[in-house]
Amino acid sequence: MTSFSIRNFGCRVNQAEAFAWAEEFRNHGLAVGDAWEQSDYVLVNSCTLTGRADRDVKRFIHKVARRNPKARLVVTGCLAERAGGELGEMPGVWMVVGNAEKGDLAGKLIQSTGAPEGADDIAPYRARAQVKIQDGCDFHCSFCVIPSVRGKSVSVRPEQVLVRVGDLAARGYREIVLAGIHLSSYGFDLEPRGSLLGLLRGIEAIEGLGRVRLSSLDPRLLDDALVEHVATSPWICPHVHLSLQSGSDRVLGMMGRGAGRSRYARVLENLRRLSPDAALGADIIVGFPGESDEDFERTRDFLGRAPLDYFHVFPYSPREGTEAARMAPVGERIKTERAAVLREMSAEKNLDFRRHFVGQELEAVVIAKKGREAEVLTGNSIRVRVPDCPAARREIVKVRITAATLQETTGVVSLGPTGTIG
Repeated sequence: MTSFSIRNFGCRVNQAEAFAWAEEFRNHGLAVGDAWEQSDYVLVNSCTLTGRADRDVKRFIHKVARRNPKARLVVTGCLAERAGGELGEMPGVWMVVGNAEKGDLAGKLIQSTGAPEGADDIAPYRARAQVKIQDGCDFHCSFCVIPSVRGKSVSVRPEQVLVRVGDLAARGYREIVLAGIHLSSYGFDLEPRGSLLGLLRGIEAIEGLGRVRLSSLDPRLLDDALVEHVATSPWICPHVHLSLQSGSDRVLGMMGRGAGRSRYARVLENLRRLSPDAALGADIIVGFPGESDEDFERTRDFLGRAPLDYFHVFPYSPREGTEAARMAPVGERIKTERAAVLREMSAEKNLDFRRHFVGQELEAVVIAKKGREAEVLTGNSIRVRVPDCPAARREIVKVRITAATLQETTGVVSLGPTGTIG
């Protein structure tokens, strides 16, 4: 049987696209796994958000060519959009597919294998379903290349999303992740105009729905009604990740963000007030061109005071064609030092957050299983190692947190009355 593996780099949208491809392969009797060393086809869904992302993709392509020379490498995604010609010359690369054509990628590969339909006995690709509901971005932040490789914001029509989510819920997925490049602008391009809030209300009416998790949200478009719904809905995971980028108003202005730290603070305070146990996270860029010591201290002060439980820290990486790439850079050593300071703060905050739940019982989905040991993910985004788990992948369990260290969180689990939420 022809074997496929998928390697994702970058955002939740890439993960959602890979999930859709895997589902299509599965419907035609083709198993998809992570063992690229033995696969006939290796699909690489690339990222180009930073220079490091570019390097990681290229290193992986070289690694596959060395360790699995028989594999046909199919490279798609944002780096393929920006540097398709260069990637096409790399060893082992069989096909390069731009973002505009990637929607038909699985079908084309299935056609080339001549695979028969029928795959009820093939295990699901992932424990959680990923659904892309939006692509592209209409904002033009000075540091970001994504609008040029993903295009304008395009929303999937709500009726299509509802059918997709309903089908996944009926097939046993207890957690469904909604992904978008700019999720907060969902529906703005539709006629009639829609909204993320309206879509969420429609999804929550689906029979058999488990829980819904949202990918990154832009605080500039989070009005009070959406904040309240996200924070209080029993169907939405108590986990909100925000694209903040900086805690300095001056840097935010140079980034073209159009919002200040006071706006960010109000959104975070409302989320925490309405959902005290939620995990609140953020993306932060350090070393943006022109970021002074004072700017960095303002960011550090903001993050220290804000009710955030973790943050992902990215040293600024110039992207050709963006406004910021023409600005005077901050030194690499300074960027590295600033990133280390904030990552240490994030680790401490996250440890405090996880320790708060030691002794408490939380709902979680089993996301990985090896023998009796499992990894489960709570609604508020705590990954818990469970030495002895009676439940299978995708099932909902109750996990009692027993310990939290910088390295990991551990616990013990028991199934709920029906193995489902509620």
